Amino acid sequence: MASLLEWAKSTFRRAPSPHIRFPATGFETINASRILDEERFEDFKKGRYYPVNIGDVFSSKYQVIGKLGFGMTSTVWLARDLAGHQYVTLKVYTRNEASQEEFQVYKYLSQGNPSHPGYPHVRTALDIFTIPRPGGDHHCLVQKPMWESFRDLLYRHPSHRFTENLLRFGLIQVFLALDYLHTECKLVHTDIKADNILQEIEDKSILESFMNSEMENPSPRKFVRGVPVYASRRLELPKTFGRAVLSDFGSAVQGDERRNHDAQPNFFKSPEVMLKADWSYPIDIWNVGLM
Repeated sequence: MASLLEWAKSTFRRAPSPHIRFPATGFETINASRILDEERFEDFKKGRYYPVNIGDVFSSKYQVIGKLGFGMTSTVWLARDLAGHQYVTLKVYTRNEASQEEFQVYKYLSQGNPSHPGYPHVRTALDIFTIPRPGGDHHCLVQKPMWESFRDLLYRHPSHRFTENLLRFGLIQVFLALDYLHTECKLVHTDIKADNILQEIEDKSILESFMNSEMENPSPRKFVRGVPVYASRRLELPKTFGRAVLSDFGSAVQGDERRNHDAQPNFFKSPEVMLKADWSYPIDIWNVGLM
């Protein structure tokens, strides 16, 4: 019976999606004098960023569609999982930058109870893989696409204030995420702020629109010593907002261990951190209160 079920699954499994051919012409070439995105960072000058091209396929199944953003240690791209028939984001770290401690945190996040009400409000990893390259490898984190952060949403609103309903439900969901993080995973986030609370994408049409825009109006770009640098493209405003999701676990630590080292951004430091006293899970609650 088991073999029959396996045969049925393999027979009716969808074939991988074909690769998309993106335009090789028709894009704006940005003037060499204009500093673009990650080009401003010293690590770019040292050649530590991976030269991602739109259309590249990684790990035999993730095809890059366009650039969502960048930071001091990574670039972030929207991609299509050709085997899974879904959109994903790829966070491509600079050479040898990603820490194994951060990836271990994502392992802890995936091992908690998925029926916990806070589980859907924590951004977990779908996959982690390595891109080999002479001189040093690059790690890549695969996650579900998210819309912008609470901070971005605040600035988009004409009054630069949250509505009462959005704030109420957003805070409830953040506390559910923290309960999952603290009780199921035994982790302290240590860096909770509006930048790290994202909106889940319910309106998948904005992902299709992103890809169509790239096909019709290819992203502006420039080439620095032969290395491509793309302009980031923003996702459209969705028709409806999804759940609030806690993200960015690069500073998370085990909560059951005694520790009194420095943590949290200066503005968000809790009293015990400032006094160099022992701290644990409560410092995350303090962060939420200061947001």
